Amino acid sequence: MFLSNLTELTMSQGYRRFFKVVPALTDELRAENYRIRHEVYCRELGYEPLRPEGLEADDYDERSVHCLVQSVSSGQFVGCARLVLVDRENPEQSCLPFEISCAATLDRSIIDPMAIDRSQIAEISRLAVVGSYRRRQGEQGQPISISEQDFGTASRPRQPYLALAVYLCLISLARHYGVSTLFVLTEPRLAANLSRLGVHVERIGGEIEHRGTRVPSMLSVDEIIGGMNFVVRALFEVVSREVRESLETAGQRAVRAKHHPLL
Repeated sequence: MFLSNLTELTMSQGYRRFFKVVPALTDELRAENYRIRHEVYCRELGYEPLRPEGLEADDYDERSVHCLVQSVSSGQFVGCARLVLVDRENPEQSCLPFEISCAATLDRSIIDPMAIDRSQIAEISRLAVVGSYRRRQGEQGQPISISEQDFGTASRPRQPYLALAVYLCLISLARHYGVSTLFVLTEPRLAANLSRLGVHVERIGGEIEHRGTRVPSMLSVDEIIGGMNFVVRALFEVVSREVRESLETAGQRAVRAKHHPLL
């Protein structure tokens, strides 16, 4: 059973030993995000064409919030993801990626993204972990994964710090930016494993072919946070603190730059 071998202490301490999350709030950090995406999506998986500058970016990045996961031991950035936001100046005209790719298969009797408060929705996308951290057999062909193998056995427990950190960072950022409903286009197995972690993932449409079989799903930010078991919540509190500290530091830099533009 997922998480049965872990405690709040082992989860949070183990995570801090190996990783930290870093919201990509500067041009330099966003470039690190694009670099990881190029390495995974272009070089390793061939999902996108190689770019001469070694950065994978698209039109959605300008209205996205990006995050990185950093290795504590090496300082290397090893994972990334983004939240694609709706343009709040023009919410009806700025679609999320899944609204285009799943236009023909979306079940609008469950939810119609055009009929709700679009200022409070976002899409999780471009999740990626560098190849050296995707070691398991069969995982090399996926940009990111969470499976029961991540948690080991009673005698040899393991902790899925990296993949969980990516998702929990996005949840924390969504809460900060006032997003209440998240959408994600994912393989059915990953959606099922997120559900087994206590994250309620509601399928909202039929399968499409997009780098393999994918299904559109919906998540409630409040339900995710409220429904976390004690072990995941312990990790979420650590990740949220790192996100909050980064946002506060960025805010302080912005204030200093406004009042002292030459600094």
